[in-house]
Amino acid sequence: MSDRILITGGAGFIGQHLTRALLRRGHHVRVLDSLIEQVHGENGTAPGLDPEAEFLLGDVRDPDAVRRAVAGTDVVVHLAAEVGVGQSMYAVDRYVDANDRGTAVLFEALIKHPVRRVVVASSMSIYGEGRYLDPEGLVVDHAVRKPRTGPDMSWDPLDAKGRPLRPVPTPEDKRPALASVYAITKYVQERLTLTLAPAYGMEGVALRLWNVYGPGQALSNPYTGVLAIFAARLHNRQPPMIFEDGLQRRDFVHVEDVAEAFALALERPRAAGGVFNIGSGEDRTVRDVAALLAAAMDCADIRPEITGRARAGDIRHCIADISLAQQVLGYAPRRVFAEGLAELAEWVRRQQAEDRVQQARRELEARGLVA
Repeated sequence: MSDRILITGGAGFIGQHLTRALLRRGHHVRVLDSLIEQVHGENGTAPGLDPEAEFLLGDVRDPDAVRRAVAGTDVVVHLAAEVGVGQSMYAVDRYVDANDRGTAVLFEALIKHPVRRVVVASSMSIYGEGRYLDPEGLVVDHAVRKPRTGPDMSWDPLDAKGRPLRPVPTPEDKRPALASVYAITKYVQERLTLTLAPAYGMEGVALRLWNVYGPGQALSNPYTGVLAIFAARLHNRQPPMIFEDGLQRRDFVHVEDVAEAFALALERPRAAGGVFNIGSGEDRTVRDVAALLAAAMDCADIRPEITGRARAGDIRHCIADISLAQQVLGYAPRRVFAEGLAELAEWVRRQQAEDRVQQARRELEARGLVA
């Protein structure tokens, strides 16, 4: 069955890939996007957006624009959000306004013009530290890192006896531990969706996304995904900058797999009311990922800069347990990481990327957010 689908923030990185995936399925896609400069550049364009999509220029915080966008649609995918843990820690009003007030404005329009289902993009950041096991094999869901006061102190969370904890995959039932303004806003977006949708006869679904990568990411945005930031540095023959010691573990998931997850979340009846982790099911250290990307970009001679400093709001380890998405959505990530990196490297070679990483670092340091 063909649906009329609205994607807020649909001209962004994930939105463009999702638009193509939904058009291939025979749906009509309408995109609402404000084309902000940090993501889309000074000219505010989205050349990667499929011309078959209906495009509306507008801000998700503008009630009139949102009412026009919602009118006549069957389902909504809510991607519109400011994205960046570090930046959120000082641009507090900007993040809360765009992410949470924007979601509130969207739902006020949906209360008057309800749709069948709303799928919101949440984030793994809401977990804070992921799940760990202590040396006895007991689950630790409340791990907290102590500030390092000397070079010999561990970067990793320790138990009460000072013993290291072992990171394991984090399931959806782990209690949130909101460590950044960005995480707070994503959790509010998630809860607004899962609270208001059923109250007004709609179905709500939340997808908690891990580290999304792939062609089309905003290379000049220093607060985007870490792989795009590393790629922009390498493209300009500069070393990737890695906070802490680089041994923090992350799950990197290809944007095409994420687009497929959203399409499944729209289609599967059992998804209604659910929250699902969307990752690759594989984890790697940030240091290893930087080396693999450098090799893929023929920049293996450029070694990363390991800062040995921590950034406020960052967590140490968080690994995705994707078993629930596999069971309920039929989600099956297909992109092999090495192939995805090669594809990203080839795409980056054809781009221009302004390196703004040092500028972003200075902004964080000036506010005391790097220790």
